[in-house]
Order: sequence, then C-alpha cells, then structure tokens
Amino acid sequence: MTAPLHDPPPAGPGRALPDTQQGMRRRNLARVMHAVSSEGPLSRAAVASRIGLTRAAVSTLVDELIRSGLLQELGPERPGRVGRPGSALAVSGRGPAGVGAEVGVDHLAACVVDLRGEVRARAVRHGTNRGRAPEPVARDLTALISQVVAEAERQGLRPAGLAVAVPGLIARDGRTVVRAPNLDWHDTDLGALLPGGLPLTVDNEANLGALAELWLGEGTPPDFLHVSAEIGIGAAVVVDGRLLRGTRGFAGELGHVPVEPEGPACPCGGRGCLEQYAGEEAVLRAAGLEAGEGRVGLLATRAAEGDENVRRALRQAGTALGVALTGAVNLLDPEAVVLGGALAALAPWLLPSLEAELARRTAGPACPVSVSRLGPEGPLLGAAHAVVRAVLDDPAAAAGQS
Repeated sequence: MTAPLHDPPPAGPGRALPDTQQGMRRRNLARVMHAVSSEGPLSRAAVASRIGLTRAAVSTLVDELIRSGLLQELGPERPGRVGRPGSALAVSGRGPAGVGAEVGVDHLAACVVDLRGEVRARAVRHGTNRGRAPEPVARDLTALISQVVAEAERQGLRPAGLAVAVPGLIARDGRTVVRAPNLDWHDTDLGALLPGGLPLTVDNEANLGALAELWLGEGTPPDFLHVSAEIGIGAAVVVDGRLLRGTRGFAGELGHVPVEPEGPACPCGGRGCLEQYAGEEAVLRAAGLEAGEGRVGLLATRAAEGDENVRRALRQAGTALGVALTGAVNLLDPEAVVLGGALAALAPWLLPSLEAELARRTAGPACPVSVSRLGPEGPLLGAAHAVVRAVLDDPAAAAGQS
C-alpha cells in the first residue's frame, strides 16, 4: 500500500489542474484515491469524513472510480456492527499499474507495481554496461520491460507509464541523459531508444531511491538527505516531502564532491572525488579484492568474519563519506541522513567512522543517520511507484477521461 505524500498534487508531478468544475472533480477523485490507498479499506462514509466532502458527493466519485477499474468493493466494512455496515472500498489489484526500469553499471532491471503498491512482475539481467553504447543497452532493457509487462497483463494489469532510473545527470526534459560517467554516456536521448506508447520519465537513480524511501520507508521524515551507492555514489535532497532538484535538475551529485583536492582522477574529470574513496570499486581495491558481481556481499561477509583489511577499507570509506556529508549537512540542515543502495548492507562497518566524522565536523547538533530497509531495490521501486503516484494524483487521466 502506498503512503501519502502530504497533500497530493492534483494532477501528477508538476501539473496543476485548472480551477474549474472539471478541475475540481479531478482533484476530488485524486483525494478519494489517496484516502483509500493510504488508509483503506474504507467505507464511503469513512472516505467522506477524511476528505471533508458529503457522502453523496463521495458516493458519486467512488462509483466513477469503480467503473474505471481503479477501486473495488470488498463487501461489508465491519460485519456484525449495529446498523447497516458500509461497503469496504480498496484500491483495485487490476487495471493501471506502474512500470519501473533501472540501468545500472552492472545490471538492468524492470518491474511492475500495481496501485496497491505490490510488485507483480520483476526481471533482472546481470552484466556490465560500462562502455556499452546506449543502443544495445536500451534493446536489452526493452526486452526486460516487455517481459514484465506481458506477465502483468496476464494478471489483468495494464501499464500506465514507464519510469527509468539511470546513474547520471538527467535533463529537465525527463528523457535525456546529459552525462553518466560510469556508463560513459553523454547527451543520450534515452526516450528515443525505449518503447513508445507509454508516458515516459527518465530520472536519476538517487532521486528515485529517495522517493521510494519517502513513500515506502518506515518513519522517514519529510526532510532528509538520501545517499546511495553501487559503483558510484549518488544523493538526493528531500525538503518538505519534495525533491530539491536544482536549477538544471542536477542537484545531489555527492559522489563528485572532492574530499582530497589532489586525489586520484575520477571519470567525471575531477580529482579526489568521494567515489574514489567510498565507491564500491574503491572499497574493493582498498580491501585487496577484485571488482565483480556480488562483491558487496563478499565485503559484508569478510567484514563479519573479522577480515581486518576489509574492515579498514570500510572505515576509510566511512570517513570519506563523513567528510563529504558534513558539507551537505552544514549547508542544508536535514532532519536525517538515510543510507541506501549497497551502503545499506555495509552500514555496520561504515557507520562508526562516518558518524564520528559528522559529529566532529558538523556545526550544529549531530544529524542522525539511518539505514534504508529497501537497500539496492530503492531506485527500481521508486521508478515504478512514481508512475503509481501519478495515477493516484490524477485518476481521471489514467482512466482516459478528460
């Protein structure tokens, strides 16, 4: 079940509905969908109480959403109660669904999430994408997308849109990869290479991981800094429940914050970037291990077994993370820092040195650091849930109405 993002925007991300009778109807449909999604099953009376409309008005909206296949009736809300029980409403497990996909340096993935927030289909392809041209990567990703969509359609679902997570800078058009250093992609119109016919959004993987944490995390505050890592390190800033994207949409490139000005060269063109000290490959080198699939699990296993080389490498990575995060914490004053991606599995050995560095360098009170329970699944889930949120924000559009 998806969690509400405070007051939902009325018509999907960044789109305002006109202040007309039709616009008001669409806003009220969204309010009903969000109420049932976040708190359901609910009766019509309970929905009316929560959103402040009359029972008659809510009943009309609910009937419309049931006809559109977005809500379903489950039967009496509380059998045995005095008086006539209301019919319990729930978000439908059929109909529109969100398709999420991810381009990683060493994997591709796709999944389908229904309006209840349940993953109904998932596929992964392991193998390096570093140095591969965008076209063959897009073909492989398209095959995965087609696979999960076909599986979802057999379950009575239909894709309402596609969102793709990419480890790089994404233009404001939501389809162009301006720069992805760890893939060696530049000015790539990924939208032109992926299957048409669906509304498409391409976004930075850290942004989508942060949104997944906001929507699916337990007790995540509305103001936090989300840090995730695989080969590279990304970050996203969430303020009052919304992403802080920056003027060009490039905010959050923590991995390319220098921690040693004259340190080793980075694929971004700089020197001494955080990724060169706390990225997955950097930690493996420092631990004396070769890069390869499943190496984060190997690091965690070796660290748990007491391998001092691995533990030393993780302490050093935690220190570098603390140095880079100090600047962000001092500048932004977030309520919390959340570690996701590969960092989540390595947190027991990263956190002590990271937190010590933050405490030593932060001007104000220490900023709490927590670990995401989503781990490396965050960007993919965030992508699929972004589409689901768009449906909840404007159910009339998802149902093909004007």
